[in-house]
Amino acid sequence: MEFKVNSKELEKLLNKIIPAVPTRTPMQILENFLFEIKDGLLTIYATDLEISLKSSLNIVADENKSFVIPAKLLYDVVRSLPDTSIIFEINSNGKVKLATENGKYTLSYLEPDEYPEIPSFPKEDEKEDLNEFSVSGEQLRYALEKTAFAMSKEEMRPAMMGTLFEFEEEGLRFVATDGHRLSNLLMKNINPELKTQYIVPERAISVLMKIIDEKEVKVYLSKSHISFVLSDIELITRLIAQKYPDYSSVIPLENEFRLKVLTKELNDAIKRMMLFSTSNTRKVKFSVTGSNLEISAEDLDLGASGTENIMCEYDGEPLEIGFNSGYVNDILSHLGSEKEIVLKLHSPTKAVVIVPNEEKEDQSLMMLLMPVRLNN
Repeated sequence: MEFKVNSKELEKLLNKIIPAVPTRTPMQILENFLFEIKDGLLTIYATDLEISLKSSLNIVADENKSFVIPAKLLYDVVRSLPDTSIIFEINSNGKVKLATENGKYTLSYLEPDEYPEIPSFPKEDEKEDLNEFSVSGEQLRYALEKTAFAMSKEEMRPAMMGTLFEFEEEGLRFVATDGHRLSNLLMKNINPELKTQYIVPERAISVLMKIIDEKEVKVYLSKSHISFVLSDIELITRLIAQKYPDYSSVIPLENEFRLKVLTKELNDAIKRMMLFSTSNTRKVKFSVTGSNLEISAEDLDLGASGTENIMCEYDGEPLEIGFNSGYVNDILSHLGSEKEIVLKLHSPTKAVVIVPNEEKEDQSLMMLLMPVRLNN
């Protein structure tokens, strides 16, 4: 059989799904794309068993056919071509011939029997266990950008190696934490009337943030998988089958001292102090009294130190508290769209709550940072 596609259309499609092709795997079959031609629709799949990507385009084909073809080689060939037509000829001897106006290329293919089955949504027989909702790509990207940076990279804590999607009466809450910092965003205008939790793994979040656009995203949730259907591509991933830690129990309620600062001014000062903080502790000290916040760092090994003073509004007792400068920088970078922030403090050993000074009507954003001990 044979079919024809435009090289640039195919390149665009392959470019979107190749992130799911593993570079090293003991299962060689995963280093391939699965091509499925059915009723004039070409659907191409890629998977590393954790995440799967699929995308489709219409073609003219006189029969249905599935085959598995080397992903990297095909991708490299297609993207090296100018804007032209490619005729695919699938022969019964395990060879695929690609013909363009000026060239001919032969690749081997395999039958799809050993290629893993990729879940499809929605399945008729699983509709009872399936939840679904829609969200704009712009909103979803915003939520992930504000939270996903705080996910843990420690394999000893598998539940924290993902972002929590928690459905509650007020809306959809996104939470990520690594035990040192926590980001918690409630989107009040996403309310699919569910009351449950799902943990989406870091790899899926990372790929999703690269392919998402501002258009509507349809989300399907089963007990074991989540599917994000974008305008021209679908991402399917396993969920992390663990219980998420009780993050609300670490949010302090007695932080009565409020420190208001300009976000950019504080972040710029922190970036300079990072140059002076010791490489292993990355410690930075906040000393706050009245309307002055002093930020300081010292590298004893290099005999270097730095101090900066910035204006603030503070209504508490004088306080000295230490932080990991890298974590402070992460949080401030992800609050960069906020002109002013408020740090809610209690003591040098209690977690600090950080919120925008002006909360948006349709959302509630809160970040939390654990202090580090000062050697005073």
